[in-house]
Amino acid sequence: MKALTMPIIKFQPKNQVAYDKVPVQFKVLPGVREKLKAVPDWQERLRDFVDRLIAGLTQLAQRKRYL
Repeated sequence: MKALTMPIIKFQPKNQVAYDKVPVQFKVLPGVREKLKAVPDWQERLRDFVDRLIAGLTQLAQRKRYL
């Protein structure tokens, strides 16, 4: 009789909210895609960068409103 094994979990999100089902896509120069994939934990780091970019724009917009 064969022993049953559990499937290996390949992805576990670190956040409590599910990601959007529609991905954000943008074009890059040749070679950038391969270099980006070589960065450890690149997807999580890119998500963090995008969050900080949006937060910075939000803060800038609020400051301009009060000037």
